[in-house]
Amino acid sequence: MKNDAQADAVPESWRSALTPVLKSSAARKLGGFLSAQEAAGTSVYPPRGQRLRALELTPLGSVKAVILGQDPYHGPGQAHGLSFSVPEGVKIPPSLANIYKELASDLNMPIPRHGNLEAWAREGVLLLNTALTVEAHKAASHAGKGWEHITDAIIAAVAAREAPTVFILWGSHAQKKADIISGLAMHTQHLILKGPHPSPLSAYRGFFGSRPFSAANIFLERHGRGAIDWRLSSAG
Repeated sequence: MKNDAQADAVPESWRSALTPVLKSSAARKLGGFLSAQEAAGTSVYPPRGQRLRALELTPLGSVKAVILGQDPYHGPGQAHGLSFSVPEGVKIPPSLANIYKELASDLNMPIPRHGNLEAWAREGVLLLNTALTVEAHKAASHAGKGWEHITDAIIAAVAAREAPTVFILWGSHAQKKADIISGLAMHTQHLILKGPHPSPLSAYRGFFGSRPFSAANIFLERHGRGAIDWRLSSAG
């Protein structure tokens, strides 16, 4: 990861938690893999400088909830470092459209017209993928290349805090991280919300009607952390 650090420096609040894993052989192999891909002219998303955007917008101490995805969107211009989010002006992907439908049903909110979730990140929602890069047009192409060591450390850093936190795990891939969370919840009981992935293939198997947004806020208010403002501007 040495080469990546020049463009994707770890934000200060996360540095002590991630320094050990960033010095590991797995991180070095990941850095070499990414450099080789780019040297070969392969398009990798998101571009350098955006891969740790979730950590930049949501400092460790401010995390109230984690929404865990698998890997970034693999179409041009979609991925910008936040799980399920796309920049304003980019068509809303199907999974995010389903998230918005559930948001509207759960909290009686209007469906946003854009797909940029940066407002959630600033509210304390860590929008994390288990792999933080992907090859263009090849879903899950960077799975197993080393990112998981880093993102597992991010999840562990959040779970190890005393602050009660909500972990929203959609789909079987994300749900596999529940053991990391429960194994480190020594000081308090975090809330782990498991559900089907919001993709069109699985959203009707229990994602719709699961009400994760209100459940998160009820938990956070009960533990004195304050509700998340899930509203997004209607611009876009």
